[in-house]
Parts: sequence; structure tokens; C-alpha cells
Amino acid sequence: MTANAGAGSLPHMDGLETLDVLIVGAGISGISMAAHMTMLCPGRSFLVAERRANLGGTWDLFRYPGVRSDSDMHTLGFRFAPWADDRSIAGGEAIRDYLAGVVEKFALARHIRCGTRVVSADWRAAEARWHVVLEDGQGRRDVVARWLHLATGYYDYDEPHEAVIPGLQSFSGAVVHPQFWPADLDYADKRVVVIGSGATAVTLVPAMAETAAHVTMLQRTPTWMVAHPSRDPWARRIRRWLGETHGNRLVRFINVRVHSLFFNRARREPGKVAEFLRRGLRGHLGEHYDPAQFEPPYGPWQQRLCLVPDADLFEAVRSGKAAVLTGAIAGFDAGGVRLAGGERLPADVVVTATGLKLELGGKIAVSLDGAPVDWKQHWFYRSCLFSNLPNLSVVFGYLNNSWTLRADNTSDYVCRVLNHMAESGADTVTPELPDDHGLVEADIILFSSGYLQRARPMMPRSAATLPWRLNMNYLEDCRDFRQNPVSDGVLRFERTVAKQRELA
Repeated sequence: MTANAGAGSLPHMDGLETLDVLIVGAGISGISMAAHMTMLCPGRSFLVAERRANLGGTWDLFRYPGVRSDSDMHTLGFRFAPWADDRSIAGGEAIRDYLAGVVEKFALARHIRCGTRVVSADWRAAEARWHVVLEDGQGRRDVVARWLHLATGYYDYDEPHEAVIPGLQSFSGAVVHPQFWPADLDYADKRVVVIGSGATAVTLVPAMAETAAHVTMLQRTPTWMVAHPSRDPWARRIRRWLGETHGNRLVRFINVRVHSLFFNRARREPGKVAEFLRRGLRGHLGEHYDPAQFEPPYGPWQQRLCLVPDADLFEAVRSGKAAVLTGAIAGFDAGGVRLAGGERLPADVVVTATGLKLELGGKIAVSLDGAPVDWKQHWFYRSCLFSNLPNLSVVFGYLNNSWTLRADNTSDYVCRVLNHMAESGADTVTPELPDDHGLVEADIILFSSGYLQRARPMMPRSAATLPWRLNMNYLEDCRDFRQNPVSDGVLRFERTVAKQRELA
């Protein structure tokens, strides 16, 4: 689905299109913010700038076989527009349809401009405005925004992580990366090697095994996996008993609680949770269970746990259509992969599911009065604003839960901030942190996953406690937003332009 804002629908200042809020990105985060604007900030002008030709963000980008949610859909769906299907795991097409339905329900299409890239954003303190450069098919133009909301996700859409794979250039077959899946790739009756062990590989292998001659998932290290039904019969029953509104709310509440309890127990008692997962693996794989292929050298949830809907990967292994193999790559020849242990895997297609490359802020050149912003010098505030950066918010999803949970909380909070600004007559709001703050930096990265470890040098700073922390506890965040007001003594609300006029 594509969308474009109606021409001439927004006010202008000094010849420039002027917005109350510029939202960057029309994926889950941007659609959540746009919907919240219509619900909580009616009458305010806003624009969603989406660089891609279609809505959906991640779900428009990823088109590889079997692409699906790795969070349950009752939490991946929005709080204000519940997922109304009994499928708890859904494919990419269903998710795109759901997002398009939300856009239609809230009449958001007129606010969205696809094919529009945000090149730069410079905060002009004297004007209390962001001067933003947009680029589309007609070239570049400037707009002005009172608030900038970065809903760009947290990884690079242009470049995946290119792992060093020795000798890959010697392979004569097709080499593809899931992030840029060719629509015309024919792998029917071909031998496929998928290099990787994360959610993408776990999704690809059973999907490709349906038509390929054989698929091998070649991993350097195993990943903890757990089977999960793709349909939730209890969700259907609960909605029938309580009705759609109350039923969806209860299903979402239950799923959030169960996930939180499981994650916390995995951190508190990793041995017991590992044994629980091990029993499940044995039950699904039977004689095909091999600890060397399915048991990582780390505890559950030290990296993200991989869901296996309806045990499809395990069924593919049991049927002989797929295999999971742990080993180091020694090199390639024209027709296959050579392993350090001496084995050779014949292949016609190699898929490099080697991970993501993180990127904060969608590669936008952000500056304050012309001085480039160095994200590493700023601290997260309430997980969505930054110390001493005015009128700017960002969505950085939970690493241990559904991305949408953070997107909804952040959108609601930012709208409350915008409303308080309007009530107080402020044009600038800044999380104020003095130089002698005394904060002690805490580890922002919960997991040992490679893509997160590689991102350490670019990440903003995080303290051990709220509010100066990128928190990874959804329920704690909900309590924080509910109990603590917007005007908490840390956010500085100012009438910058009016003050300057008085001084002049």
C-alpha cells in the first residue's frame, strides 16, 4: 500500500511548509505515532515521511520465504487496534494487511508521503523549530517542524551485516541475503545452505524445504528454540466469552504477563528453563535431537529466543528435508561449502542469514544550530527522549518483547508532552541533565547477540535506573508512565521565542 499527503493541507511559515510534528518512518512505530496524533492531539498538523515506496517498514522490506512475526501477534498488534485473528504468529503479508487496515481506519493516508527521504534535520534554537530537508522524486525541499519523531527502526535498511565468510567468491551458485531477497529466485529441487542461526534462518529453512531438494542450516553456534502454536485457541474462546473489546484486552494482558514471567525466570533460573526447552526439543525431534546442534553454550534469553511456529523446523528435520549442522566454514568450492571438520556440503544456493547492521536515526544528519549531534554523548530519558536534545523523540523497541509495546507507550507519552507544551504555552521541551549529573552508565545491551555487540560504539548512554535508562521492562515502563507526570522537574518547558522577543 502507498500513501501520499494531500497537497496544501498544512500551514506555511516564511514560505516553508510548517508542521507541528514530523514523523520519520511509516512502519509500526510511525503508524502508531500517527494514530495517537489523531486520537490525542486532534487538530495538530503532522506528516509521516517514508523513504520506501510502500508502508510497513520492516514488513515491507523483508520478502524472503516464510517471513513471519517472531513476537505473538496480540502484542505485535497495536493496543488501540487489537489483532483480531486467532493466529498468534502471522506471515508478512498478513501483517502488511493489518497495518494497511489501521491506516485506513484512522484516515492516515493523507498524512503519509511515501518515496520521501529525510536527509537532514537542524534544530534552530532561536526559532524553536527543526529545519528539515526532504528528498523525493522531484528533488529536495525544506520543511519546518516543531517536533521531530524518529520512527525509523534500529537497523540499516540499505546494508545488512556482511559477515566474513571465507572463500565465498569461489562458489558458482546463487548467493542471496534475506534482506534483499530476489523475487525471481528459483530454488525448487535445489540444494540450499542457509548460513545463520537466528530467527531469519529458523524461518527460512522450513519454508524453503517445502520445494527445495534439501536445506541445511549451517550455524557457528546453536540458538535456543521453542515450538509455539501458530493459532491461539484460547484467544478465540476468550473473545467469544467476553466480546471483542474486553477479550482482546485480556488476551494481550495474558500474553504480556506470560512472556514477562518466562523471561524473568530464564534470567533467574537459567538451568531450569534450559531443561524445560531441552525436553521440548527432544519431544519434537525424537532421534534427530543432537545437543551439539540444538543446545547453545549460553543460557536461555541471553540471546533472543527463537519461536518455531507449529514446530515446522523440527518437522522438516524429522522428514529429512532439512538438517541443522554446527560447524566452522573452511571455504567454498564451485559447488559447495567445505567445513573445518572436513565435511563438505553440496549446494546450488547459499543464503547468508548473517544478521543485521544497526543504525540509529535512519542515517539522518541531525544537528543543533549546525553542530552535528553525537548520539553517544547523550543519555536516554524515559527510553524515548535524549538528554539536552530539544523537541526530539525516538522509538527503540524492546529487545526482549514485542516492538509495538514500546511504540505504543512512546507515542502516548510524546502526545502527552505535546499537549502539556500547548497548555503551558511552551515551544521547547528538553530533558535537562547538568554536566555534574553524577549518573553511572549501565550496560545498555542485555544480550550477547552479535548485532547488538557490534552496535555498542554508536549507542546513546543509559543509566542503571529510571528515568535516564533505556528500559527493557515493559510492565515497569507502564507503571512509570502511569504514576509519574509529564512535568516531573526534569523536563524543562520553555517559551523560547516569546522570551527572546521580550528581551529584544
